[in-house]
Amino acid sequence: MTALCRVAGALAILILLAGCDPASRETAVLGFGLAAPPRILDPRFATDAVSARVNRLLYRRLVELDAQGRPVPGLASWERLSPTHYRFRLGEEGRTFADGSRLTARDVTATYGFVMDPANGSPHRSQLGLVAAIEIADSDRLDVRLTAPDPLFPAYLALGILPAKVVAEGRPIGRRPLGSGHFRLVDWPEPGRLRLQRRSDGQLVEFVVVKDPSVRVMKLLRGEIQMLQNDLSPELVDYLSRRDSVRVETRPGRNFSYLGFNLEDPIAGDPVLRRALAHALDRESLLEYLFRGRGRKAEAIFPPDHWAGHPDLKPFVYDPGLARSLLEGAGFGPDRPLRLTIKTSSDPFRIRLATAIQAQFAAVGIELSIRSYDWGTFFGDVKAGRFQLYGLTWVGVYTPDIFRYAFHSQSVPPQGANRGRFRHPEADRLIEAAGREPDLDRQARLYRALQALIHAELPYLPLWYEAQVVATRTQVEGYRLAADGNYDGLEQVRLVGH
Repeated sequence: MTALCRVAGALAILILLAGCDPASRETAVLGFGLAAPPRILDPRFATDAVSARVNRLLYRRLVELDAQGRPVPGLASWERLSPTHYRFRLGEEGRTFADGSRLTARDVTATYGFVMDPANGSPHRSQLGLVAAIEIADSDRLDVRLTAPDPLFPAYLALGILPAKVVAEGRPIGRRPLGSGHFRLVDWPEPGRLRLQRRSDGQLVEFVVVKDPSVRVMKLLRGEIQMLQNDLSPELVDYLSRRDSVRVETRPGRNFSYLGFNLEDPIAGDPVLRRALAHALDRESLLEYLFRGRGRKAEAIFPPDHWAGHPDLKPFVYDPGLARSLLEGAGFGPDRPLRLTIKTSSDPFRIRLATAIQAQFAAVGIELSIRSYDWGTFFGDVKAGRFQLYGLTWVGVYTPDIFRYAFHSQSVPPQGANRGRFRHPEADRLIEAAGREPDLDRQARLYRALQALIHAELPYLPLWYEAQVVATRTQVEGYRLAADGNYDGLEQVRLVGH
C-alpha cells in the first residue's frame, strides 16, 4: 500500500469518526496527546525534547531566556561584581517546592554542584565548565565565581532546581519529580500516561501517549483528548483545519532539523561524500510537498536573526550533477553504488520523509536503507553512536553553549551531545575562545566563524526550521504556542464550561 493510500484511508476513517458525538462524560482533565513519552523527569539528566518540556512545568529555573536567547531573571536576579564574579539574589516567586518546603540558595548550590561533579555523568556538565566555585552568602543569595569572563554566563543557569535534601540522599527522582514549578506530578501509572496538577488552581493536565498520529487525531475529534501539538503530517493538519470542533494555530518555528553523520564511520566520515549528499538533497521540494510550506530552510542551528546567528552562510544548492561528480571522484558510480543506512523514529511522517530523501539520493546513485524504531530505541542508538545517518531536531536551543555541548571533542556522550563524534581542533579552539571572550560583539563574531567551519565540515547536514502547530478543541482557551514548541502555555490554558 502506498503512503498516499494509507493517508487517504486514515482520513476516511477520520471523516466517519468526526460524525460521532464527543465523549458524553464531561471531565475537568485536559488531555494532551503526545507522540512519545517523557523519558526522565529529572532536569539534571533529561536530554529528549518531551522530557525537557515537561520538566519546565515541574521545575523553576534560576534564569530564563528571552526570544533571542538572552538571560532574564527567573528565580533570581543578579549583578556582575567583576568579570568573573556574579551575585544572584532569589526573589519571592516560585520558591515553594511541591512538598511545601522552601527553595533556598542551598538548593541551587546542591543542584549545580551535582551537575558539575564528573562522577555523576550529567550530560549538562559542559555548560558549567567556567564555574570555579558556587558559594552561599545566605538563604537568599549566592555567589558564582568563574575561571574566565563570559558575558553570557547567566544564560547557562536555565536548569531546573531540585531540593538539596533530594540531591544529598541520592534518591532517583526521574519518575518522582519534586520541583517548585507551576505544576506538580499527581500520577504516573504507566509510561504512556502521566497526570500533572496546576498548583495555582488545581487544573489537571493528563499527557497521553498515542504513537500513531491518525489515532491521536481521532481521539481529539471524539473529545477523548483536548489538544495536540506537532508530530502531525501536513495532511492531518489540513484536515483538522477544516473541522468546526477544532482550532488549529501555526507559527514559524526555531527548532533546527538536520541529518547527523557518524564521523567514525568510513563512509559517513568522508567529507567529500557528505558534500555529495548535501547537493543531492532538494530541500525546497521536501518543504513544499511534504510540509506544505510549513517550514523554512536552515543552514545552521541558529536562525539568521539570532544575535549569534550567521546570515551569510551560502546554502547548499540542489545540484544532482555536482553530487554525481563528487561521488565519481570518490570511486562510486553505477558499478559501485554508495550504500548508506539512515535511522529514524517510527513516526509515520518521519518514515515518509526518510523515504522521500531515499528517492532523491537514489536519483544520483546513492542506495539509502531506512531503519525505523520506537523513540526510545532510536534515541538510545543515536546517543550510543550506533548509526551511519540519523534525522533529528534540536529543540529549544537559544544560547551558543550548544556548540560546546554538541560539537566540542570533549562532549561525546555521556559528557555531552556530540553524537556524531565530531573532533576538529579549530572548532574546539573557536568554542573555547568564544567562551573566554568578554565582549559580546567579538564573541558573536567567533561563533559566526565557528558556524562557517561547521557548515563547511558538515558534521550535520542542515535541513530546516519546522513550523509549530497546535490543534485544540474549541473549549480550550488561552494557550500560547511557543516558537520552540515548549508547553509553557499550559500555565494559563483554560477549559471553558467546567
